[in-house]
Parts: sequence; C-alpha cells; structure tokens
Amino acid sequence: MYYVYVLYSKKLKHLYKGSTGNLRNRLAEHNSGAVVSTKFGKPWELLYYEAFQNKTDALIEEKFLKSGKGRQRLDYLLKNALMSESARG
Repeated sequence: MYYVYVLYSKKLKHLYKGSTGNLRNRLAEHNSGAVVSTKFGKPWELLYYEAFQNKTDALIEEKFLKSGKGRQRLDYLLKNALMSESARG
C-alpha cells in the first residue's frame, strides 16, 4: 500500500502534503526532525490520509492535492478538523 497524507503544524499553522509507502514511519520521521522541509514545524499532526494500491496512483493524488483544485478539495475535507483546532486555541 501507498499513502498520500496531510499533516498540520499548529506551531506554523501550515499544512504539509506528502506520500509514502509506510505512513507510521514517515510521520515519525517528520516529528523527529529527520525531514528537512518539516523540521521547524514539529510536532506534526496527521489530519488526513488516503491509501492506494500502487505508488503511481499515490503520486498522482499527491500532485493533485498540491494543485489549486486539490487545495479546494482539502479545504472542504478538512474544514471541520481545522475549525475544531482553532476552537481549541
């Protein structure tokens, strides 16, 4: 299985989108500071993920989520998660 995932950094108030073959390990890498592009946003919270049978489909979806239409879809999907986050402070 391959995964496309969306992480949230409360510290940066930023979403990060990526893909991986091992979601648990990848999240641990992000939160340990081992990933250069996310090391300053620790801790990262997993907000959303999708599973795919093959790497090609996961990469296509990751690219889509980083596009304008993909960001719109994520805004819709994550609206409740991000609203509850702002309510918590």
